[in-house]
Amino acid sequence: MIGFISEIIYRLIYPFILIFHKQCGYSNEAIRLKKGFVEFNTDNKKVIMFHGVSVGEINAIEKLIKKTREVFTDAKIVVTTGTNTGQDIAHKKLSGVVDLVTYFPFDVPSCDKRFLDNIKPDIIMIAETEIWPNIAIECKNRRIKLCIINGRISDRTYKSYKALKFFFKPLLNNYAGIYTQSSEDLDKFLSLGTNSETTKRMNNLKFDITAPNVDFEFNKSGRILLCASTHSGEDEICLGVYSALKEKYDDLKLIIAPRHLTRKDDVETLVGESGFTYGFRSEGIKSMSDIDIMILDTMGELCKMFAYSDISFIGGSFNKTGGHNPLESIIFDKPVISGPSIHNFKDIYAIIQNAGAGFVVKNKEDFILTADKLLNDKHYYDITSKNCNNVFKEQQGALEYVINVIKEIL
Repeated sequence: MIGFISEIIYRLIYPFILIFHKQCGYSNEAIRLKKGFVEFNTDNKKVIMFHGVSVGEINAIEKLIKKTREVFTDAKIVVTTGTNTGQDIAHKKLSGVVDLVTYFPFDVPSCDKRFLDNIKPDIIMIAETEIWPNIAIECKNRRIKLCIINGRISDRTYKSYKALKFFFKPLLNNYAGIYTQSSEDLDKFLSLGTNSETTKRMNNLKFDITAPNVDFEFNKSGRILLCASTHSGEDEICLGVYSALKEKYDDLKLIIAPRHLTRKDDVETLVGESGFTYGFRSEGIKSMSDIDIMILDTMGELCKMFAYSDISFIGGSFNKTGGHNPLESIIFDKPVISGPSIHNFKDIYAIIQNAGAGFVVKNKEDFILTADKLLNDKHYYDITSKNCNNVFKEQQGALEYVINVIKEIL
């Protein structure tokens, strides 16, 4: 019944779907692929398919896909996305790794059947939580193992699903496995009526990273506030926070790493007007002993410079950018502070906030208060730093979990 109704609706509104996709920049070829017209030769090999709707999901499963290629050398690997930006990042990062990057089909029986006929997947891993009724039903009918990995449900979405449990319970039980990021997400899925035998906690794939090798020595000459990946408007906030804290903590140094090096001159102007002594990392600075502020204007060093920070501010969070990855700091046991705009990494922030490893502040004043407590109370700082270490220990292992799931299925 779901399939029949969705097919009728699809045919009725197809002209509007076409107009919408054209307005969003989708090519005729992209629309054709979304209708399931995919050319693919399986060579009679097993086919493992991963789906990440857009950039964030593809980034989250990138390492898993590469590991899958290492482990399952004889299998074909297909990656699908739902958006143009997802396609771009998938082609950029995975074209040399996987056998095919294409679009996920429109979720109507005609498109799903055509897509599955052409791809012939043995297993489909959908990142995060995308629930597609028709492809779930079709996969179950064909005995294709359809799984949700890195699964999560926001509180808002959970309320909607809970109110419509009569619909979602049978639908979710078409999935061969549902593997969640956290115990909280696990409980949400189980309360919706999923099978406890196939609904398990796997932890979060985004935490399966290792600290980069720090291949340079740097003399901190005090404690360091590292403001990483700052955008226009955030450098002023960071300088204001530093100025306020410097009055109380004379040993405090500041490193500013603008997200885009094209803003280097603008940042220098602001730092110069602040009255603090400063220099550029590109000038060969290896010590903070003679300056208050260093502008980090080199490529590839930010992820390593976190090792020398004491507190890190993660930029892109006091504007509409949506924040940047806080794990690059936390993996070195260094607490992070971010502004309120964190929607790009909201799942990670939820975990690190609950663990007491990071802080989301509302404004500059809140930023000052949070940093002040970390600098002033060594016991509190040590606990927070330990929480950074603990959250990684607790969350890691997701990648191997999924690899073992694939081994069991294939």
